[in-house]
Amino acid sequence: MSETARPQPMTWRQLMAKMLPFADSATTELPLGQLLRLGLFQVSVGMAAVLLTGTLNRVMIVELGISGWVVALTVSLPLVFAPLRALIGFKSDTHRSVLGWRRGPYIWFGSMLQFGGFAIMPFALLILSGDTHGPIVVGEIAAALAFLLVGIGMHTTQTAGLALATDLAPPEARPRVVALLYVMLLAGMLFSALFFGLLLADFSALRLIQVIQGAAVVTMVLNCVALWKQEVRNTELTAPDRDHAPFAEHWRALMAGGRTSRLLFAVGFGAAAFSMQDVLLEPYGAQVLGLSVGETTALTALWSWGALCGFALAAHRLGEGDECHRLAGYGALVGVVAFSLVIFAAPLSSTALFCVGVAGIGFGGGLFAVGTLTAAMALTRDGQSGLALGAWGAVQATAAGIGIAVGGALRDVVGGLAESGALGPALAGPATGYGFVYHLEIGLLFAALIAIGPLARHASTHPQTTTTKFGMAEFPT
Repeated sequence: MSETARPQPMTWRQLMAKMLPFADSATTELPLGQLLRLGLFQVSVGMAAVLLTGTLNRVMIVELGISGWVVALTVSLPLVFAPLRALIGFKSDTHRSVLGWRRGPYIWFGSMLQFGGFAIMPFALLILSGDTHGPIVVGEIAAALAFLLVGIGMHTTQTAGLALATDLAPPEARPRVVALLYVMLLAGMLFSALFFGLLLADFSALRLIQVIQGAAVVTMVLNCVALWKQEVRNTELTAPDRDHAPFAEHWRALMAGGRTSRLLFAVGFGAAAFSMQDVLLEPYGAQVLGLSVGETTALTALWSWGALCGFALAAHRLGEGDECHRLAGYGALVGVVAFSLVIFAAPLSSTALFCVGVAGIGFGGGLFAVGTLTAAMALTRDGQSGLALGAWGAVQATAAGIGIAVGGALRDVVGGLAESGALGPALAGPATGYGFVYHLEIGLLFAALIAIGPLARHASTHPQTTTTKFGMAEFPT
């Protein structure tokens, strides 16, 4: 055998690329190193989400003794800005700048807003706890401002970052890029939760200040590294004298035909369905199945593992040419089965069935999120990726926030009625309130299937419609 015909040994770079999950997301236009660096903005968003809705939620109530309704109102403030993500995306599409950047300024200012909110937050919380001589109202105003700034920064950074990823990635790689960015968001949430838990195990006011200010610094570092030399300058596209149609006109064009509104309805139903259980699974495991604190804490890891598997399968199937609406529908169907398993775990007293259901919720949610976000990317026209992705993000975040709030309230109301005997002796157990919410989530998933079904059928009969005007020629970067 000649030397040229003999198989060449695989280099360590090739071996690592082959073994690394989602390595096939890389392309000539967007190499793996650049893609992983770009995804760091998702890590910072995941870290902020864990800090706001997880770590600080518990610290404010338990360690600082702040009233529960004040905590709930404060933590929900970042959702106030979520409906404006479509406008943020549109502004990044039509940004005027002599420097020639569209997405970069929004990622930068979003990072600055996150930094400012984190800088104010620890001192506002200390005043709010009554541990100082300052008036409580100052702490309330400062805490509201801090949480609002962080929320605005998160939404701005994520919307512009996803639009930039859409600009940089070629059409055939976008589904895998979406999945990879979701994995990095999930990784940011997982590692941040573990890290914050370790740092705040020995709680003190000084340690709280250090952790939150450290998160501010890490946010700036990650986002600056993510943004560095990613966006190609195009002074013609961002020229100050360039005319742009108003937002309302672009919005009407995006919604023309009804397919976009149907997709957004599906996103809203699905996001609410998969999010209602966010604050219920762990209490359900403790109150209904008698799981310990350590066992309920492991549920988050189980859900995360299911979501990671969902992302991986979505990336693989979309890369093989599967239709994104159909894949999102499969995710909703998996969610229906998963919530059913969680419901049946109570009468069967089966922890194993409950754990399978939790993993299934993560898996179905992963499929649904990647499928619908890929469909939103396909709505892009003439470089206007920010508007389409902003609309998806606005609906997804708003529906998820409303779902979490409504789910918790319904559990309390129905559970209180059940425990008081108003619903009869058969429903007097603690599982009734949780079961009502889980049944509602199944109903919302069926509503999502009804909304997205015609889109999948249309795409299967018109396979070219999802890629029309979706090539690199439409993206100036």
